Amino acid sequence: MQLAMSSRLAQKGRQLAKKGIYVQLVTSFLLIMIVLLVKVEYMVAVLFGCISFLLPHSFFAYWSFRYAGATYAKQVVQSINQGQKVKLMLTILFFVIAFSQFNAHPIPLLGAYTITMVSQWAAMFYFRDL
Repeated sequence: MQLAMSSRLAQKGRQLAKKGIYVQLVTSFLLIMIVLLVKVEYMVAVLFGCISFLLPHSFFAYWSFRYAGATYAKQVVQSINQGQKVKLMLTILFFVIAFSQFNAHPIPLLGAYTITMVSQWAAMFYFRDL
C-alpha cells in the first residue's frame, strides 16, 4: 500500500512537471515569435535565453522524479542534489556558448531566461490544485 501511495505521489509530481515544461515551451515559442516581429537581431539572444532555462530545468525535472517514497528517501535526496548540480552546469554552459560563440546581447538573453523561468513558476501555482 505504501509503494502504491508513493508511486501516485511521484506520478502527480511528474505530471505537474510536464505541465510546467509545456507552459515553458509555449512561452518560449511566443517570446521568439514576438522577437521575430519586433527586433530580429535579438533572436539568437532570446533563443539562448529560453533554451538556457528550458533544457536544464527539463533535465532536472526528469532526474528528480526517478524515485519516490520513504523507502527511497536517500535516492530522492541524491537525485535532487545531482539534478541541481547538472542543471547549474548546463545553464552556465549555455550562457558561455551564447556570450562567447554568438556574442549574444545580455539584456534580451537574461530577459528571455527570466520570462521562461517565471512562466514555469506561474504554471506551478496554477496547476498545483488541478
